[in-house]
Amino acid sequence: MGKVDAVIRWFMPKEERFHELFAKDTANLLRAARLFADFSQGTSIEVRRVKVAELKDREHEGDRITRQIFDALNSTFITPFDREDIRSLATDLDDVLDSLEGVAQYLVIFELAEAPEGLRQFADILVEMAGEVEKITEMIWNLANERKIHEGIVRISDLENRADVLHNTVIAELFKSRDRDPIEILKWKEVYEGLENACDQCKEYSHVVGNVIVKNA
Repeated sequence: MGKVDAVIRWFMPKEERFHELFAKDTANLLRAARLFADFSQGTSIEVRRVKVAELKDREHEGDRITRQIFDALNSTFITPFDREDIRSLATDLDDVLDSLEGVAQYLVIFELAEAPEGLRQFADILVEMAGEVEKITEMIWNLANERKIHEGIVRISDLENRADVLHNTVIAELFKSRDRDPIEILKWKEVYEGLENACDQCKEYSHVVGNVIVKNA
């Protein structure tokens, strides 16, 4: 490749590069959500300690992809969307993954081996949300997909509403129990708040996607 060609390629939009990186990032998030769903099933603390290491690997992979996206932003003259939107998308994905891994760590550190219905329902919601995040991200590069993207955003909002109702229900049940140890109540409260936060971050990601569609319509 000659110097002129190299310069031209440097100035050209790197949409395919960002497309590929976000595809990897969202696939990694979905894999992590499925790992967490498996992790949330009833098992021993020893097994959970092993599984949390797998989830930590997904979190490290997410960090690596996030750095690659930021490096691409710093080395690309023209980007497919506003730089701040791309940065927000990458940051939100990283935050969801951090929250998932953090909750898994709580379950191990607090030595919570149980698999209450609320935990399993949160895990199922997060798998659905991660799936929708992957779908709308794959479509965002083609504005002809605007209608389908908005449908995906609505589905994520509905799932987040389900998570809010679930959070309120499980917290109420925790504090209604007179036989449960107060320290254990606080441990589970921390777990459920972390899961609600992960759902909120998925919805925040969908808001950024919506903003990108509006700006580029």
